[in-house]
Amino acid sequence: MLVAASSPLTKIIPGLMIWTIIFFVIVVFVLRRYAFGPIQNLIDERQQQIRRSIEEADKARDEARNLLEEHRQLIGQARSQAEEILGEARKTRESMEQRMREETEAERQRRLDETRREIESAVQRGLEEIRNEVADLTLEAVSRVVGRTLDADSDRALISEAVDSLDFSRLEESA
Repeated sequence: MLVAASSPLTKIIPGLMIWTIIFFVIVVFVLRRYAFGPIQNLIDERQQQIRRSIEEADKARDEARNLLEEHRQLIGQARSQAEEILGEARKTRESMEQRMREETEAERQRRLDETRREIESAVQRGLEEIRNEVADLTLEAVSRVVGRTLDADSDRALISEAVDSLDFSRLEESA
């Protein structure tokens, strides 16, 4: 300890101590007046800016959550609308298929009826031709048997009556 007491740095000099305290008080006053106030203001401003940023971030997060929820709802609505559209498309397809089947069946039935009418008409024409042929052959056979030419109009009427009385139903059944 003797070394510390003999050192000029550790000696207590009252005048130096007083001036040191006075300068310390002046420095503290100047710093407080001109440095600590603006520094504290800057710190307070920065603190308020950080607080505002946090609040804005909270608002942005809440808004993002709301937007996400709206987005999910819109997606749900879009899915339900897509399902409705698909359901309507299926119904439309089924009704169109049914209508096509009905139209095809109606067209098939119409063609079948038309074909039947044509067949009946052809059968009637064929029977009429057979009747005429039978009448002509009968006239010719009678004229050869009798040996004279018969009056075509009166004989033809007589033969037509005879042919009409004949039963051609066997021919119709075989056709």
